[in-house]
Amino acid sequence: MSKSAERHKETGLSRRELGLAAGMAGLGLSFGGAHIQAAYAATQGANILRTPDERFDDLPDYDFSPNYLEIPYGASGSPRVHYIDEGDRNAPVVLCFHGQGSWSYIYRKAIPKFVDAGLRVVAPDFIGFGRSDKLASVEDYSFKAHVEWIKSFVREMNFKDVTPIMFDWGGFFGLRVAGENPELFTRIVLSNTQLPTLFDGESAWFNRFRATVLGMDSFPMGKMVAGGVSNKIGPEIVAAYDAPFPDESYKTGPRAFPMIHPITEYDAPIAANRAAWQALASFDKPVLTVFADSTAASAMSPLMSQDHIPGAKGQNHVIIENAGFYVVEDAPEQLADAVTAFIEAN
Repeated sequence: MSKSAERHKETGLSRRELGLAAGMAGLGLSFGGAHIQAAYAATQGANILRTPDERFDDLPDYDFSPNYLEIPYGASGSPRVHYIDEGDRNAPVVLCFHGQGSWSYIYRKAIPKFVDAGLRVVAPDFIGFGRSDKLASVEDYSFKAHVEWIKSFVREMNFKDVTPIMFDWGGFFGLRVAGENPELFTRIVLSNTQLPTLFDGESAWFNRFRATVLGMDSFPMGKMVAGGVSNKIGPEIVAAYDAPFPDESYKTGPRAFPMIHPITEYDAPIAANRAAWQALASFDKPVLTVFADSTAASAMSPLMSQDHIPGAKGQNHVIIENAGFYVVEDAPEQLADAVTAFIEAN
């Protein structure tokens, strides 16, 4: 019997999930509840969940045509990855990576700005998010698997001139990719992100994040974005962020993120992340940081990347005032203008 299929007789959870629950209980946290058991019971025997297309009908400001690419994903087969692809196919590419609580929807107002500037925009959804397929169990995801997914996606798309916007988890994975395969990117934009290497304050900050979200019976998506912006968003926007997740069984991807983020020296991604961080000390391609003022003063400061990565030297780094963590939602036009100017200058 596979690890994924091996379930505890009384709770319906796998041994690994029980271990996670026990470890979090020691921190005073909770790994879900009855809804988690129901979600896993409903998905046993199914490797992939696919959100019905009608969930994406008539979302505010989101009328982009869907595109799909199958990406090998270990034991889970080849889930279908969704991406937006707008603009001149021969133009330089802006590759938009989203973060936790969001999906490609967060770039909906920035995309037309990039297209009007003569750029091609590609905005994929991570596996487990948006219109991309969702894997059946939290334990089907890993930090390394998401890193490999990004590599495979960029290679399969055969980009010639690509500038990724690495926002939030897009940078957690994307900076690892850049350190290991610098040839994949022409320039890099970092926004409210850093490579997880257990830098000062990182573990404490992430434990607080776990404490906030993992004890909730219903994992927040739209509410998470609403709580992380300075400019209030309406209920129809919150609902749009929730659209990819008809019920809790579809939220394995978001629920996995807090569990695959390394918080101790013993976590699997740490050694490879630190090696990638050292490799980035020689990365001399242009790097721009565009941070919200609320994040710039936190443990995840843009100064770490600016001081460490040679390509960040001499760039016109941007701090967006009066913006919350979800700066892409709060200030899409300012972000697009900064990225466009960066590409034109480099």
